[in-house]
Amino acid sequence: MAALGRRRLRELRVAVVVASALAIAISGALGYIYLHLNGNIKTFSDVGVSKSRPPAATPATTAPGEPAAQAPINLLLIGSDTRAGGNESLGGGVAVQGARSDTTILLHVSGDRKHAIGVSIPRDALVNIPACYANGSWLPAQTGVMFNSAFSEGDLAAGNPICTQNTVEAMTGVRVDHTVVIDFSGFAAMSSAVGGVPVCVPTVDSPYLEHEYGVTLNPGMQTLSGQAAVEYVRAREGFGDNSDIGRMKRQQAFLSALMKKMLSSGTLENPVRLYQLADSATKSLTVDSSLDSVSALVSLGAELKAVPLYNLEFVTTPWQYDGARVDLIQPDTDVLWSLLRADRTLEGQDASGATPATGTNGSGATPGATPSLSATPGPSAASERMQLQSLSGTAANSTAPATASASGASTPSAIPSGITQNIRRADSDPCSDLSYGN
Repeated sequence: MAALGRRRLRELRVAVVVASALAIAISGALGYIYLHLNGNIKTFSDVGVSKSRPPAATPATTAPGEPAAQAPINLLLIGSDTRAGGNESLGGGVAVQGARSDTTILLHVSGDRKHAIGVSIPRDALVNIPACYANGSWLPAQTGVMFNSAFSEGDLAAGNPICTQNTVEAMTGVRVDHTVVIDFSGFAAMSSAVGGVPVCVPTVDSPYLEHEYGVTLNPGMQTLSGQAAVEYVRAREGFGDNSDIGRMKRQQAFLSALMKKMLSSGTLENPVRLYQLADSATKSLTVDSSLDSVSALVSLGAELKAVPLYNLEFVTTPWQYDGARVDLIQPDTDVLWSLLRADRTLEGQDASGATPATGTNGSGATPGATPSLSATPGPSAASERMQLQSLSGTAANSTAPATASASGASTPSAIPSGITQNIRRADSDPCSDLSYGN
C-alpha cells in the first residue's frame, strides 16, 4: 500500500512538471505571437492633425440605476492604391508616384453598440481640402478638388492619411476617433486568410479583366480571394457601367460578406486561421498612434463585433455627376452628417443608448417640440439629437406619416431619398444593387 502511495506521488509530480512545462511553452508561444503581431503594426505620425477639430462625441444620458451609455466611435477606413511595399504586382495598370485613396468609408458605431453606419465617400467628389502638412511644411488649402487627392498631398509613398482625416472632419463635422489604412497586398492576404469571401459578381467584361488584371470572373456567386478579391473591390473598368459609384456598391457588398464569413465560419474560433488573419491584417494596416498595439486593435474589434449584421448599414453620400466628377448634393449630404452626429440610424431612429425620460419621446425632448433640422456641424451629439428629434414637425421615432424605403421599412419623410433609397444592409441579398446605371 505504501509503494502504491509513493507511485501515485511520483505520477503526480511528473504531471505537475509536464503541466508546468506546457504552461511555459504556451506562454512563450503566446508571448512570441503577441510580440510578432505588435511588430507588424505600422503607425503614421499625428503631426499635421488639424488644430480646429469637431468636438469629441459624448455618451447619451441614462436614468439612475441604468447602465451608462457609451460614446459613439467614428472610424475612418482608407483603401490605399500605393504601389510601394509589394503592391505593384496587385495594383494593375501603370505604376504611379505616391498614393491615392481608392476607397474611403467613414464607419460610425453607435453608442448603444447595436447599430453602425458605413458611409462611402466618392473618390471623385469635389470637396474643399484644408491646409495639410507634408514633408516638413504646410500646404495651402484647396477648393473644389477631387476628394482622393487629399491622400496624395505631399506625394508620400504611403499616402497622407492625416490630410484625408482633416478633410473628412471639416466636411462632416464628425470627429474621427481612429484612422486605418489598408493596401492591396494586405487586402489580398486577409481575403485568403478567411478561406475566400463569397460574393456576387455583376455583369463583367471578362476579356478585359483577363487582359488588364489577369483574373477571370463570371457573373453570379463566387468565392474570391487574393488578387481576384482585390480586383473585385478596386477595379472600375470591366464591371457594370465602369463607374466609381458601382465600385463602391461592390465594396460595400464585399465588406458585408467578409464580416459575415468571419462571424459564421468559425474563423474567430479557429486558432490557426485566426492567427493567419491577425498576421495578414497587422502586416497590411497602417494606423494612428492610438491603435499601435494588438491589445488596442482587439479592443476596437470587440466593439465592432457587437453590432449585428442586420443593423450594419452602408450608404453613399448623396451625389450627382458634374461632368466626369461628382458633386455632393446639398442639403441631403449635410443631413446625413447630422444623423451621424446625432447618433441616429439612417432611418432617423435613436441609437445613442439614451434612457427615455418621463414626459419625453426618448430623445430627452418634450413631445411636440419642433426644433429645426441641422445641416451644419453642431456642438455635440446631444444637441444634434435634440435637433433631429423632430423631422418635418414630427418625432423621428414616432408613428408620424412616413414613406416606404427601398427595403420596405417605414422612414421619416424628411430624410432625403438620396439617403433612404441607397441603404445597403450587411445581411441583404448579395446580388442586389451592385452596379450603377444598369
